[in-house]
Amino acid sequence: MTDHSEIAQAVRAGRYLMICGPTAAGKSAVALALAEQAGGTVINADSMQVYSDLRVVTARPGADDEARAPHRLYGVVDGSERASVASWLDLAAAAVEVARKADSLPIIVGGTGMYLQAAREGIAPIPEVPVEIHQACLDELATGGGAAFRAALARLDRETAARLSDGDSQRLVRAMGVVRATGRPISAWQSDPHQGNLVGEVTAISVMPPRADTYARIDQRFAQMMEEGAVEEVEALAKRRLDPSLPVMKAIGVREILAMQAGAISRARAIELASRDSRHYAKRQMTWIRNNYRAEIDLNEKFSARFVKEIFSILLK
Repeated sequence: MTDHSEIAQAVRAGRYLMICGPTAAGKSAVALALAEQAGGTVINADSMQVYSDLRVVTARPGADDEARAPHRLYGVVDGSERASVASWLDLAAAAVEVARKADSLPIIVGGTGMYLQAAREGIAPIPEVPVEIHQACLDELATGGGAAFRAALARLDRETAARLSDGDSQRLVRAMGVVRATGRPISAWQSDPHQGNLVGEVTAISVMPPRADTYARIDQRFAQMMEEGAVEEVEALAKRRLDPSLPVMKAIGVREILAMQAGAISRARAIELASRDSRHYAKRQMTWIRNNYRAEIDLNEKFSARFVKEIFSILLK
């Protein structure tokens, strides 16, 4: 049994857990198990699970899981909005503070590297880009294509353009918007001292099962999503007629289900394509975790009581 009084002392001292892993690795189940044993609060760090429109497609925790332990920052942003690292960091800091006041262990879990990195290191103080400038950049990219847009960016911010690909539309638009709005390249802003990291000492955990196991889960999971309401969820989203450039419209599975509903592809093909894209995304996440995520504990085998003991021994030291 976990000593909740010891956990509460650790919480008051500013300790918290962070769990990172690729999609379908099982990190949410690990977070829930730890939350139940420690009296903790699960705090979302997945950039798609913040949106309210797509519970099934983004594999957000279900009502049963949410009843077993407090869950925060799931489905808190409307699909018509653009969540950012800065906005998530503000929400996360508030959620951590609420948990600490209740002596509840904050457990941050997700696979969005930028969110997790911001929690630990803060972010550069880059001003918000006005909506009209952001939209003008989107229009320019759509009209001229990625190569021409990146060439135009290179004339204003050579460093950033050099490290982005023609297909990295989100970061290209962000970089162009920043330099046009501020007159200063985003690369220069990013070199400034970072701020806003979460207060306290983290025990970091990576959930990295064998790649073949993760891929098998991905293939099984999207087919299951189709049976559990993914199609109806995407249909409801489509009825909102949101801007196609919004992040929620780019969630894996949305484009494929819309194509299926339009008769362009079969159901089997939609599952195949969405699963393929999820595998590619998981591969990128694994690469980021290996290169950027500093973890005290690596869960590369089945989660067990042995890991719980090890995690809490580090947390409470």
